[in-house]
Amino acid sequence: MRRAERLFRLVNELRTRSVTRAEDLATHFEVSLRTVYRDIAHLQASGLPIEGEAGVGYLLRPGFDLPNVTFTHEQVDALAIGLSFAESLDDEGLAAAAREVRSKLQASLPRPETRRLADAPYFSFPHTTGSPAHAKLIRTAIRECRFVEMLYANGKGQISTRRLRPIAVWNLPDGWMFTAWCELRQDFRTFRLDRIARLAMTPDRFAPDDSKSLKAFNAKEGCAQPGPPQRLLRREMGS
Repeated sequence: MRRAERLFRLVNELRTRSVTRAEDLATHFEVSLRTVYRDIAHLQASGLPIEGEAGVGYLLRPGFDLPNVTFTHEQVDALAIGLSFAESLDDEGLAAAAREVRSKLQASLPRPETRRLADAPYFSFPHTTGSPAHAKLIRTAIRECRFVEMLYANGKGQISTRRLRPIAVWNLPDGWMFTAWCELRQDFRTFRLDRIARLAMTPDRFAPDDSKSLKAFNAKEGCAQPGPPQRLLRREMGS
């Protein structure tokens, strides 16, 4: 990895973390501690508001923004593949947004006339995954921290009414699911969107709560990184 790219990624890492140890950065970038110390010193000398010191940790003060940068070929390929998948979904809102993102990114690339992103040779067949309207409502509820009320039928056909704090939407091979903190069960639950009989977003907002967050759900499921727990991929959920 070139130093310029490593410095850029180092700033991005500091932006997405709180106090970060040099040892963790060295492990992440597969470089020596001496290299991390040197890179941090270089960034500080360049005027970046990085606080901290060796042996304690580093923190990038909020409010700092990176200037527009170019993408590597691999990064453009990753964007093209992800956009192609989103454009293929039967959630027209997401598909339209993905097409707009592709156009905006293409226009911002150096030499946009080469159309490296617009004409990327990566394609995804249409995904008919059901209940896109529910997916859009749940995405909005997650973004606005709003409770939803739901009438739901489980695998045995039993109907229940739930009041939920939605925290994540999963687009799995066999359909859409979402995870929420269930006020009825006082625990996390995951539901299939095609079993929702009725869903409504309430005007009530919920305050952030670390014990009822996606991070807490991932920790309970033993997920080392964000993504659907393996049990969601193995069997249907929605008790």
